[in-house]
Amino acid sequence: MHSIGYRTNALLTFAVTVLALMCAIVSLSDNLNSPNPTAQVQVSNINWFQKKPNGDDEVSLTLNISADLRPLFTWNTKQVFVFLAAEYETPKNALNQVSLWDGIIPSKEHAKFLIHTTNKYRFIDQGSNLRGKDFNLTLHWHVMPKTGKMFADKIVMSGYYLPKAYR
Repeated sequence: MHSIGYRTNALLTFAVTVLALMCAIVSLSDNLNSPNPTAQVQVSNINWFQKKPNGDDEVSLTLNISADLRPLFTWNTKQVFVFLAAEYETPKNALNQVSLWDGIIPSKEHAKFLIHTTNKYRFIDQGSNLRGKDFNLTLHWHVMPKTGKMFADKIVMSGYYLPKAYR
């Protein structure tokens, strides 16, 4: 006969193994989900567009951000981190990304929103590369699960441009 300690150890080992297997299956089942969130961003105003004393360009935008991120929420979603970035090319860099706004969506009830705001973070380019520049606004999101790996994706919205002269 086995001692009580041996039996307890066998029972706990079995329980932890079953729990780990269940977490793995649950995590894999969540990967079968293919969400299709929607988003739209409008630049309602360019508040200012100036050249700073050190030669860098700076822009302040008023944005209308509308998004429906509810499809990202499943039983395994803890929260979603979302941010809006301006992306553009310069002669030195093929891709420049400047974060303009971000937020944390804690639940499905908060995942459909309309925000009217100015850029939360400064839109600055090191140099005078923004005059007359076309740029994309990209809404990125990172889904933080309760178990399993983090998932990230984005929606790219093109057709935005800056004026050729400073204001």
